[in-house]
Parts: sequence; structure tokens; C-alpha cells
Amino acid sequence: MSEYLDRSMDIGEFVPQPDDDIIICRCEEITKGEIRRAVHMGFWTLTEIKRATRVGMGMCQGSTCQRSVKAIVAKELGISPNQLEDIIARPPMRAIKFDAYGEEVEKK
Repeated sequence: MSEYLDRSMDIGEFVPQPDDDIIICRCEEITKGEIRRAVHMGFWTLTEIKRATRVGMGMCQGSTCQRSVKAIVAKELGISPNQLEDIIARPPMRAIKFDAYGEEVEKK
């Protein structure tokens, strides 16, 4: 894996493709076009793409879409998917009512 991507390389302008409306991240409903557009805006690592688009932030934490996202980003950059680091998975957070902490379960 390459440690650094050459940020000075020109990847060209974003050119829409007929399949840009395909949903890649089902959890967050992120399309191929949104991922491709983010790459052309300068977000080149999967962590940057995640922060820019929310791809990989759903319930599966990227386990179903990561391979596709890597392939899309690598193709746009003209590199091998192996040169990209994986999406870092984190447990999903959910809001919880404060009074839930004070409730006790009745033992029988």
C-alpha cells in the first residue's frame, strides 16, 4: 500500500456517467455519482470520502459497500484498490433517553 497519494496529479473534471444513480451504500443511500463527485472535489482517501458523503457510516459500518467504494475511488484516481486504506468501522451511536439510565429492571 502506498503511504501517500500524489495530490498534485490531475484526475480531470467530473463527467457524469449513466450509472451514477446506482446506490452503493444502502445504509446511507449514497450513489456512485456522489462518491465520484467527492473524489473530483479532492477527497481521495476512504476516510475523506466517508466524512464528505457519509458512505460507510450506516448500520453495517461499510461491511457491504467498502469493496465497491474502494473500486470506484481507485478507478477515478487511476490506482489499484490495494493502495487505499480500508474504511475505519466504528460502532453506531444511538440517542438514548436520560431516564433510561435510572430505570431498574424488576427481578422475578
